[in-house]
Amino acid sequence: MKAFLKIGLPWAVSLGLVFFLGLHLGSKNSTFFQKQQSAESANEDPDKKAVLTPIPHSPDSTELKSSSSSSPKTIPAMPPNLQRILQGADIVDRLGSYLDAVRSMDRSNVHLVVEAFERLPRGYGRHLEMKLLMRSWANFDPEGALAYAANSLDEKSEMRFGVAEALAGWAIKDLAKATAWARANHSGPDPNDNPLLVGIVKGLMETDLEAANRMFLSLPQGTARWQTATLLAEKFSTAGTQRAIAWARDYPQDDPRMRETMLGQMGARLAKQDLEATARWAQEMTEEPGAFRVTENVIAQWTNQDPQAAASWINELESRKLRIHARKELAGRWSMTDPIATANWLNSIKPSPELDPAVATFVDRIKAREPETAIGWAESISEENLRKATTEQVLETWRNTDPQKADAWLEQRSNFSR
Repeated sequence: MKAFLKIGLPWAVSLGLVFFLGLHLGSKNSTFFQKQQSAESANEDPDKKAVLTPIPHSPDSTELKSSSSSSPKTIPAMPPNLQRILQGADIVDRLGSYLDAVRSMDRSNVHLVVEAFERLPRGYGRHLEMKLLMRSWANFDPEGALAYAANSLDEKSEMRFGVAEALAGWAIKDLAKATAWARANHSGPDPNDNPLLVGIVKGLMETDLEAANRMFLSLPQGTARWQTATLLAEKFSTAGTQRAIAWARDYPQDDPRMRETMLGQMGARLAKQDLEATARWAQEMTEEPGAFRVTENVIAQWTNQDPQAAASWINELESRKLRIHARKELAGRWSMTDPIATANWLNSIKPSPELDPAVATFVDRIKAREPETAIGWAESISEENLRKATTEQVLETWRNTDPQKADAWLEQRSNFSR
């Protein structure tokens, strides 16, 4: 932590570079800031669109020259609260000081907050501070915040996050203008797949979740839909179990792989929050890929809490395929914590091809510790091909630990053909 708080990055990017709205991104893949801003009209407020460029300054003051004015403007030195951000060793004090700074940020002192932010180590570790900076900046100059995110943040770890947060803050304040900007500034290879709209949805879902969902549903298949779906899945999972299930159930069918992923994500979240309701949802689902993911999440949570209850629940599944899959999942998870109880459970079920996958999974889990027991279970598998394949896997493992016993077993099984 001390190393984190003491690392200071020099303020290498000039204020003109930070605030210049039309600067090209060079080789960056995201090209939405490449258009030059149009010249300011005579009727525009000169302070509103001022482009700031640095001039030499002393340690005691910072001088900025606005492109709309020929005289320099002298700004006082960095205030004490921002100095504590850069020098303090207490994270609570540091974040408290930073909060004070972003709350009072406006056009006259934004560069001081930016300087404080840039002295933090780059990368994912400063995402919280970045979010606060972008949201506060978007309240009075969203385009300036977006330009900074595009020109000064690291492309791999920060830029996309910063842009999304600036657009989210703008969308909360003025949805129409933020959306218009996002649509006008997207210049990717697919005009319909606009990742800038992710930020719009992110802001909109903080004020109107249903409206955010409608915008999401209007998006075509692509990166933007994937990203917004993940955000909405997390948001709906906190909006109540039934509302979350309804959202997942109505997820578009036109992208089966994405639907499977989203149902799986929702199942994972809801199983931790409301296991019984999630189990009822799984029971009602049709045999689609997403149902198998939800079932896996139900089994994972129930195995940790009450595997016997999970076993009883599996018996109530009407879908044969889901029942086979659920038993296989339970056998694999339960055997890792209590193989004896797992064996007793499997013994309580009549042997059949339906049970074979669960037995094979159980064998796979215990073969390294108990090869003699495992090979006995392997022989109980009813389906011939699966039985032979599972037995060979046990023999291979057994030979690595006790080849004499493995070969002796094989000699006694003269009817076993490899």
